[in-house]
Amino acid sequence: MTGREDEGEGDDGNGNGGEGAAARPRLRLWLDAPLAEGAEVPLSPAQTHYLVSVMRRGPGDAVALFNGRDGEWRARLATLDRKRGGTACLEVRMRPPHPEPGPWLLIAPVKRQALDLTVEKATELGAGRLLPVLTRRTNSQRVKTDRLRAIATEAAEQCGRLTVPEVAEPQPLPEVLADWPAGRRLLLLDETGGGRPLGHCLERADAADPVAFLVGPEGGFDNSELDAVRQLPFVQPVDLGPRILRAETAALAALAAWQVLAAGRGGLRSSDLSA
Repeated sequence: MTGREDEGEGDDGNGNGGEGAAARPRLRLWLDAPLAEGAEVPLSPAQTHYLVSVMRRGPGDAVALFNGRDGEWRARLATLDRKRGGTACLEVRMRPPHPEPGPWLLIAPVKRQALDLTVEKATELGAGRLLPVLTRRTNSQRVKTDRLRAIATEAAEQCGRLTVPEVAEPQPLPEVLADWPAGRRLLLLDETGGGRPLGHCLERADAADPVAFLVGPEGGFDNSELDAVRQLPFVQPVDLGPRILRAETAALAALAAWQVLAAGRGGLRSSDLSA
């Protein structure tokens, strides 16, 4: 499920909820433009097409616009031209900007459908940055980052977060690790079962702790590659249990554990990440 869907129960026809929720339209769009009270901001042709043709919205209808810099704003649609784009007038800020710290996810590209799912659900689970990494056994070398960024944006619109995770361009794993930032732990999801249980590694962490997860390719890491990664001082091998998990399953299991254990202790509410 993505943000491109019909409004749910209690909608009044203008993208608003029922009594008590009228100030917060359920239809949300991410905008990179500056957002400020009284401003008229542009909507892209794609957003305008979605509003008019899919959601059947028109001038005067309410919509929520957001980004990580300026927070979330209630707006009214002004002009709607599917070829040239439209505009919306900002009325009031509903949520100020606030930090949304989240783990990085390093994942070797997998088949398109599985990778798309991983990006969508990783966004919903609070990932802060998504890094496709090329390993010796990576089966898919072609990654369309524009498509993945669009998927992440739609997931952010649907789940209620204010930020959209960065989707980096694919890089060989050794290059990413050679430029690793100081102070960020890299939890290696070790398919050989040689690491500590993930829950133990997160038992004292919170949402503000800089952490990342590394997930190998569909065929697993090359042995020499895995040995080299384990030797790095910032890497901690972790174990997800006795079963053999697909790459996308392992990635999402790790992020779900982080949200429950670390983000819960960091004061991050589920409503900060999901509507």
